[in-house]
Amino acid sequence: MNLADLVSHLDTELRIAEIADYSNALNGLQLENRSGTVTKIVAAVDATLPVITKAAAAGADLLIVHHGLFWSGLQTWTGPVFQKIKTALDAGLAIYSCHLPLDMHPTLGNNAQIALSLGITPDGGFLEYKGNAVGVTAAHEIPLDELVAKFQAALGGSKVHVCPGGPTTTRRIGISSGGSGTEVAAAARAGIDTFITGEGPHWSYTLAEEIGVNILYGGHYATETFGVKALSAHIQQKFGIPWEFVDHPTGL
Repeated sequence: MNLADLVSHLDTELRIAEIADYSNALNGLQLENRSGTVTKIVAAVDATLPVITKAAAAGADLLIVHHGLFWSGLQTWTGPVFQKIKTALDAGLAIYSCHLPLDMHPTLGNNAQIALSLGITPDGGFLEYKGNAVGVTAAHEIPLDELVAKFQAALGGSKVHVCPGGPTTTRRIGISSGGSGTEVAAAARAGIDTFITGEGPHWSYTLAEEIGVNILYGGHYATETFGVKALSAHIQQKFGIPWEFVDHPTGL
């Protein structure tokens, strides 16, 4: 498929131009390839040198990631930064990145996909960022230990760290992947008694205990594998382009 046509579809589907994000996200196509075509996609969480090397070895000509090439800020093209660009260019690998627009996509997003994996139907949003709700909410009554088991299964058996600060049976759940654990107070203000997220600072646990909220920390990396997989599967279904996921966990 023509790269430009696929990028146009992704930009529209993900509302790249409409959704504000952090300055270093630079959502959309971050690196072209020489051929201008796509025959195989690799999905991953981070556009790091090990991931780009694996994507090149897999024969991909498009890498789709959640955290792009510029996540660490403005840097000179030397050392590992040069190696990343060189490896991608030598392999004919284009790179497309999508951060908050993928987090908040109503069906393909990290939060929507986590909800789907738990059998939860979102009915609203919370954690507004520049006019858009990043997280999803749902009325869902379930024993906390059962929810934890389901979340752990959805993460492929990865450990879920639990702060049991709220009720033993949930009634109002909020989901926001990645590093959203800092927003536990905002979750409480939104009427959420159980907050599913990736990671949070030490104080998020102690604050959750004080304000009566459960937090399920699934890991920043683990909770952000959902969206890139769903997006790549969407591309395969719509355009017939094969894809695979390159797993390079941070453990965080």
